[in-house]
Amino acid sequence: MTTPQRTQRGIATATAALTAAVGLLLVTAAPASAEVKSTCGTYICVATAYQGRDYAQDITVTTRDGLPGTLRAFVGDYLGSKANASRWRFVVNREIRTYPRLAICGGLDRGGRVIENHCVMIP
Repeated sequence: MTTPQRTQRGIATATAALTAAVGLLLVTAAPASAEVKSTCGTYICVATAYQGRDYAQDITVTTRDGLPGTLRAFVGDYLGSKANASRWRFVVNREIRTYPRLAICGGLDRGGRVIENHCVMIP
């Protein structure tokens, strides 16, 4: 009689462990609809993580030559943020309604001059 009880307890323990592991994966996994799109211009690369057509999670702007400058990020009515670096991630985390496409943009300024503005178009 002790063998079937041990087997049932072992199965119950394994099932509980498997359920906990799957639950942990679901909590830590990125949303299924999250996508990343990037493109490069002459001087900068702009990448964005987004969900659907209207929700921008973040914007990453990187200089192609690795030299610092004033990096900017802007999208829709999102106020342009600035950072003095060669690479910067701007957290947006907001829904922006646009039609027909969403332009998520980055820019580079050096020496008080606009060097380049470049946009990623989200369909």
